Amino acid sequence: MDKVYLKTREEERIQLGHPWVFDNEIGRYQGDCATGKPVEVLTKSGQYLGTGIMNRASKICVRVFTRRRDEAIDRAFFARRVRDAMALRSAFYGERDSYRLLFAESDLVPGLIVDRFADDKGRIWLSAQFLTLGVDVFRDDIIAALAEATGASGIFERSDVHVRALEGLEERKGWAFGSGDPVIIIRENGIALVVDLEKGQKTGYFLDQKSNRAIVGTLSKGKRVLDAFTHTGGFALNAWKGGAASVEAVDISEEAVATVRENAARNGADSVVTAKAADVFSLLKEYDRDGRRFDLVVLDPPAFTKSAKMIDKAYGGYKEINLRAMKIVEPGGYVVTCSCSHFFGPSHFYRMIQNAARDARRTVQIVGSYGPGPDHPSLLGYPESEYLKCAILRVW
Repeated sequence: MDKVYLKTREEERIQLGHPWVFDNEIGRYQGDCATGKPVEVLTKSGQYLGTGIMNRASKICVRVFTRRRDEAIDRAFFARRVRDAMALRSAFYGERDSYRLLFAESDLVPGLIVDRFADDKGRIWLSAQFLTLGVDVFRDDIIAALAEATGASGIFERSDVHVRALEGLEERKGWAFGSGDPVIIIRENGIALVVDLEKGQKTGYFLDQKSNRAIVGTLSKGKRVLDAFTHTGGFALNAWKGGAASVEAVDISEEAVATVRENAARNGADSVVTAKAADVFSLLKEYDRDGRRFDLVVLDPPAFTKSAKMIDKAYGGYKEINLRAMKIVEPGGYVVTCSCSHFFGPSHFYRMIQNAARDARRTVQIVGSYGPGPDHPSLLGYPESEYLKCAILRVW
């Protein structure tokens, strides 16, 4: 097998578990090391570190798939990875649950994301993203392995993301296996929700906040709730299910708001849950100025930064919405605040909360700090997998 040798002292990050090898870390190549082919990664002195797939078109030249020298990367390899991922989830989720089945590097399949949706008719649907060349060259084998292992009625591919261009790949979207109506109904925490596999964001629905939405439900009894950046109403409907007196769900997208209303009506929650399209930044300022108050405010914004260079700008955005939320929550009320950007790490996140509390002149207790569920494991040595922060704040 062809080999790449790292430069001096470039191996420590890989030894600690990180699966990426950058082009500027490679000292020399042995063999053709052609794009799309497996290569061994070795230290400068020849110590084996792992085997991955080469991509000369990307700054991340090699993504490590295995650290076992005797393990070939082939169809059987991906079948094992799928079975291993299913075994992990089966310890936490039932057959009728929807969850992330494969979480890319964290499940040792760099660049492959697969969400498993169980619909209200007893069928299983998969939504898959092939984000890197390393999994794209094995696409047919992976689709076959997924179909066989899961018994899915269909697999909808959502490789319609710009990051594929960084890998020298074109975007792709459509049925990869089976077919059907891409709009399905799932149940999350006992709530019926519409999921659009074709047009929904990313893989169709954000499964990572499931357990955190349930926690919001336990806090909501009798409360006036504001769900900002609601998307399709997951937090809002969990608040309703928990007995909220009123829930206002806000998103800038008219399409998202229409889905919130549909979800509320489907669950018989439309007398409690109202939805409106508005810019959250402007609305929070307006509510603060007008004296509007809530007992619980949820902030689950999209990632304000997708690069390390934009952290300072993101910090300002996160601080602004948190400061305003703290101002409009009643004393003793709750702010549930989230960030899904791995670049905006825990140190940035909690410093932002502290400074927002200072400027809002509020005293804050951190009641709980959470991440995603066990279907989104993090890989030791790969901090990019620790992306979601969710803090429950009690504000005085």
